[in-house]
Amino acid sequence: MWTSWWLWPLMAVCAADQFRDLAVRIMQDTPVIDGHNDLPWQLLKLFNNQLQDPGANLSSLAHTHTNIPKLKAGFVGGQFWSAYVPCDTQNRDAVKRTLEQIDVIQRMCQAYPETFACVTSSTGASWLPALLGGARRGHRAACGSRVAPRPLDSWVPLPSRALLAGIRQAFQEGKVASLVGVEGGHSIDSSLGVLRALYHLGMRYMTLTHSCNTPWADNWLVDTGDDKAQSQGLSHFGQSVVKEMNRLGVMIDLAHVSVATMRAALKLSQAPVIFSHSSAYSLCPHRRNVPDDVLQLVKETGSLVMVNFYNDYVSCSAKANLSQVADHLDHIKKVAGAAAVGFGGDYDGVSRVPLGLEDVSKYPDLVAELLRRQWTEAEVRGALADNLLRVFEAVEQVRGARPPPPGPLPPPQGGQPTPVCPQASNHAQVPGEEPIPLGQLEASCRTNYGYSAAPSLHLPPGSLLASLVPLLLLSLP
Repeated sequence: MWTSWWLWPLMAVCAADQFRDLAVRIMQDTPVIDGHNDLPWQLLKLFNNQLQDPGANLSSLAHTHTNIPKLKAGFVGGQFWSAYVPCDTQNRDAVKRTLEQIDVIQRMCQAYPETFACVTSSTGASWLPALLGGARRGHRAACGSRVAPRPLDSWVPLPSRALLAGIRQAFQEGKVASLVGVEGGHSIDSSLGVLRALYHLGMRYMTLTHSCNTPWADNWLVDTGDDKAQSQGLSHFGQSVVKEMNRLGVMIDLAHVSVATMRAALKLSQAPVIFSHSSAYSLCPHRRNVPDDVLQLVKETGSLVMVNFYNDYVSCSAKANLSQVADHLDHIKKVAGAAAVGFGGDYDGVSRVPLGLEDVSKYPDLVAELLRRQWTEAEVRGALADNLLRVFEAVEQVRGARPPPPGPLPPPQGGQPTPVCPQASNHAQVPGEEPIPLGQLEASCRTNYGYSAAPSLHLPPGSLLASLVPLLLLSLP
């Protein structure tokens, strides 16, 4: 009796070590892909993006949730770095600021190539029609030409020098796959052309709004009454943005948006969407979180909620702990399924994080807690990386990319190199061109080139007269 009493604490410690050891073993094979980290914003605030500043050394960076030793200790294998600019840049210098934040992410990869690999795809290879014997079979082999669908055994990878670096490739090299997520639709300044340009610079998700409306989408503050609904979810132009993101292969991120925007985007998108850093509204009724009826839509569409660690979204108070974060993961798993769960810590973008999750090194402790709660290894691997990879690959397939074929690849025929075209967006669809109506834009700091001459721009009644009023007033004596 007395000997068994003192054995219980020892057994508890051994069990805890067992789950922690299992978590490490799993994460050695399947490192975590986190949906949202604001280290680039900290680099701007602390060092004005000057990575050569001695204090900005990412191997010894202090007073942040993130540095290289912490990333390695946390088995972080993939990270969406946030290219975030505040809402007060809207209608001012949002595009410039966003470009600078994308630039600092890319320079992180250049400065620490042994740690970071900037990537733009899920796999690391671009699989395109080989068009083997195309001319002989009546197919045109020119890039961009229309061809009949080919069987999987006719798909070959681009030459190694042209490979688009991908998450799985970075995993194999033991590097942190580093991707760009643009946090806020104001960063495109209501321009499909800017959206396409950011895609070509590496953006692979865009949050439709931050904590402010754009002229074409409503943010979460509409649901609190602090902002007025302008688009009732998505405007006509907002729908064009979603369609163009599908065409390009950019993941649609619904963190920060209103519930009406969530529903509209989930209904419209042809590909699964993500919530890059949001939690469960039923456990913490904060409007930044995802309500259960939307979680049902997440399940139906194969989408993903990457749980936020910010105390205010975890416990709806200033304090929270690791166990409460696991509660959110449990709830989303229960309502939307294990395939709908991921991690979106929001490190370095928030002021308060839970006890036990103080920085990015703590992910193994959270995984150990899930194992303690009887999550299977497959479910844990899904939350760590596989669920995000599934969504990303589905987005790539909607864009027009195809997955690699099973088995060995056929050699080129006739000793000639196989003609291939660079990986691109879906050529079956024409890029969106219709601009947002001029009357929906704040015009104090912008020109209106193109609007006066271009046809069918759907200018609202009276917009031309309104634009002439300042000139008429100036002409008065």
